[in-house]
Amino acid sequence: MTTSPQGFTDIASTVTAELQMLLKTDAAAKGLKNLYSELMRKAKPTKVAIRTLEGLQYSYHDLSAASARMAHFIRSLGLTPGSRVAARIEKSPEALMLYLACLRSGMVFLPLNTGYQSEELRYFFNDAKPGLVVCDPSALGWIAPLAKSSGCHQVETLGSAISGSLLEKAAPFSDDFPTLACGPDALAAILYTSGTTGRSKGAMLTHANLASNALVLHHAWHWQESDVLIHALPIFHVHGLFVAIHGALWAGAQMVWMSKFDASAVVQECARATVLMGVPTFYVRLVESGLLTAERVKTMRLFISGSAPLLAETHQAFTQLTGQAILERYGMSETIMLTSNPYQGTRRAGTVGFALPSVELRLVDDHETPIKLKPGQESAIGGVQVRGPNVFAGYWNMPEKTKEEFAQGGWFKTGDMGQFAADGYLVLVGRSKDLIISGGYNVYPKEIELLLDDQPEVYESAVIGLSHPDFGEAVAAVIVPDPPEIASRMGPLDEAKILSRLRTMIAGFKLPKRLFFLPELPRNAMGKVQKNVLRERFASTFSAD
Repeated sequence: MTTSPQGFTDIASTVTAELQMLLKTDAAAKGLKNLYSELMRKAKPTKVAIRTLEGLQYSYHDLSAASARMAHFIRSLGLTPGSRVAARIEKSPEALMLYLACLRSGMVFLPLNTGYQSEELRYFFNDAKPGLVVCDPSALGWIAPLAKSSGCHQVETLGSAISGSLLEKAAPFSDDFPTLACGPDALAAILYTSGTTGRSKGAMLTHANLASNALVLHHAWHWQESDVLIHALPIFHVHGLFVAIHGALWAGAQMVWMSKFDASAVVQECARATVLMGVPTFYVRLVESGLLTAERVKTMRLFISGSAPLLAETHQAFTQLTGQAILERYGMSETIMLTSNPYQGTRRAGTVGFALPSVELRLVDDHETPIKLKPGQESAIGGVQVRGPNVFAGYWNMPEKTKEEFAQGGWFKTGDMGQFAADGYLVLVGRSKDLIISGGYNVYPKEIELLLDDQPEVYESAVIGLSHPDFGEAVAAVIVPDPPEIASRMGPLDEAKILSRLRTMIAGFKLPKRLFFLPELPRNAMGKVQKNVLRERFASTFSAD
């Protein structure tokens, strides 16, 4: 474990004291009873909580009243605390109200990616056994039978245009609901992982997990009631639903609600907003838009990027255009946020900063032995493990998998590989499942990707391991060329030339045996490169060698 920068050290005592009070569990303590109450503690009823680009405004009172009516309706269905409410719905303020209603009534919210189709939903419904499924009106015809086949006969609709049966049926109920005192260990949500390496796993997050992380980020990122957050993320994911929304609500701040990202609209809103949370794709598009200037973002105090690695060149280009450095952080469904570059201090491209206050983080070798750190020296590469109040309660219906993913002492194995720089910044070098073992040597894709991305004709790259009859696995790289206007100045792509340069930079066992060129890399909804798709596409490359 490394020490945190001064900015985190300064708030550690404050966070510790507040966390101790928040997480008290004895009946006499004023500890956490329900996440909803904490999120709305600083809310001023008349203040605008959400403003949409279409001109609609929702006050904090509106959020409270609408979520109360929905909570009453949900309870009227006979659902008891702990029942799951699955939601495959488009982004809307009303979708947020449904989430708040679930918190208030003690239900377990199950947000589902709007891109999920029938077989994926069939698995989720059969596994989670929701008591209520909410879907977009346009999808009712095919989702309702799936829900009913899993035993859920209560299916309602909620549209993005203030429509749907859920709103109609909740309308007659009272806008005053006594929020359930369910306690810190009660489940608040289940988030299913992407399932790229097998069955999707449902990460169980408690009220305490979410509340503790919101509190820590509130201090670490200096949230204020006066903040205005540009919210252009989806809300079926940790980033948009928990990190962004919880940050604004905890501070009693305002959100500018966008159904999807639009570079010109974001730049326009930057003239009166203060915070933007985005995935790397947002920042690439903002840089390429030609609209960014320091003057246009002068009210902004914080740009945050996460959910996928941000290219160093994008980080640098953004800083040159705006005078502001993007803050990169690191989190996952099972832990919410783990680390962050400092709010005050150097935000270093290619790193994810330091462990957040209350979060313990370490690196371990192949034998699960903690890697010893020497002051002023970079560490060896190791598996990233973490523990703290933010770490999830386990995987739904998978006790053996849960046990397998925790090391002795309560350390959660993130599956990521990392390295501490000499001054303590954490650098992620890839997923452990992406580690390539070629001829008995360990090859970390990130090291090669950084070198490839620095090549003049390369925009970005992804390094993968492919089955090889002699080496077990062979290193291969998928390259996205620079845009045509840049590529025209660089000349045609030359695989031999690129490999010749790399040969002078890295050991021979790390050198890609093949380069593939694609117009873009496959990514999921949050911008993460889907290396499993690339491995499948090029799986037979060396089969005839």
